Amino acid sequence: MSTEKVSSPATARDSAAEPGSVGIVAPQSHTFTEPLELACGRTLPEYTLVYETYGELNADKSNAVLICHALSGHHHAAGRHSPDDKRPGWWDNYIGPGKPIDTDRFFVVSLNNLGGCHGSTGPASINPDTGRAWGPDFPMLRVRDWVHSQARLADVLGIQQWAAVVGGSLGGMQAMRWSLEYPERLRHSVVIASAMKLSAQNIAFNETARQAITSDPDFCDGRYLEQGKLPRRGLAVARMIGHITYLSDDGLGKKFGRELRSGSFSLGAEEAVEFEVQSYLRYQGDSFSGSFDPNTYILMTRALDYFDLAREYDHDPVAAFSHARCKFLLVAFTSDWRFAPDRSREIADALMHANLPVSYAEIESPMGHDAFLLKNERYQRVFATYMQGVAAEVEREVN
Repeated sequence: MSTEKVSSPATARDSAAEPGSVGIVAPQSHTFTEPLELACGRTLPEYTLVYETYGELNADKSNAVLICHALSGHHHAAGRHSPDDKRPGWWDNYIGPGKPIDTDRFFVVSLNNLGGCHGSTGPASINPDTGRAWGPDFPMLRVRDWVHSQARLADVLGIQQWAAVVGGSLGGMQAMRWSLEYPERLRHSVVIASAMKLSAQNIAFNETARQAITSDPDFCDGRYLEQGKLPRRGLAVARMIGHITYLSDDGLGKKFGRELRSGSFSLGAEEAVEFEVQSYLRYQGDSFSGSFDPNTYILMTRALDYFDLAREYDHDPVAAFSHARCKFLLVAFTSDWRFAPDRSREIADALMHANLPVSYAEIESPMGHDAFLLKNERYQRVFATYMQGVAAEVEREVN
């Protein structure tokens, strides 16, 4: 594999960082010039992946952990890019010194997937054949394409085997696919709030979100960048639809109830009633639409829809997992109705019938699907205990 066109600014631990933080971090990038054959039958002749690393790689490169992100995620999983950052990385609750993914013991790699819009090659990147943004012409991707590109990044970093591949939601699908595509290249697969395939209801939510984007007059058949436009309204509505499904009825009720932001229920009141939850969703939609590429959102949701771990194994998940060689941790959350605990139990049952080591935890939480991102004492204990075992396993072999 070619390793030309490399950009690797240093990633440093800030000595003044708050306890448990990896400190100030810097993205890195690698441009691959070896063509990547995709599941759709097309080939990408060249592409770039952006990633971040936390912690130190040990001498035999056996303590590496790969973080696979979900639909709207990216490479910035922990730490801050500058002292002025208002928010740390999206999984900072669980990555850092002394945290479940302990950067004092692990070398952590988090990347922005191919097709993303945070630096990796995707629909907003320039198509070398036309000199214009790829837009809707960017190749359709599958989860296995991400896994293959991640394996190439591991090669660049000199990592022959991951101590663990970890992901929540769509990231969990990648962690499972890793166990089938490269069974000898990971020792543990940590699958959080995920499923072996989407339900019809989940596919319906994704299609509704896509329709919100494509029906925006500024979508321009996906060529909005060429027209100097952006379908912000459509993308904002798509995000609002998705965000509702990531939360639970109980969680929304506790956070907002029927509290008013403005207006009055008084008879004859002229001011329109606006609930706090409406304002919250509008803020989420507007914020997202200013930072995410609509074509990427369409691409990612379609990859979610098409994922079916057992399709090529006559829809037999036991046959699929018979190719895996690693150990598994599965975590589900009681109020997650988008990736319900039943889906994780299906994975656990298939793994047990395939005679693979599996640990399963169902965490009580009112926070819905988003619970995998948020602080939760029992979730933290389960996650930390398992990862401590992974670290101890690595350290025993090193010593």
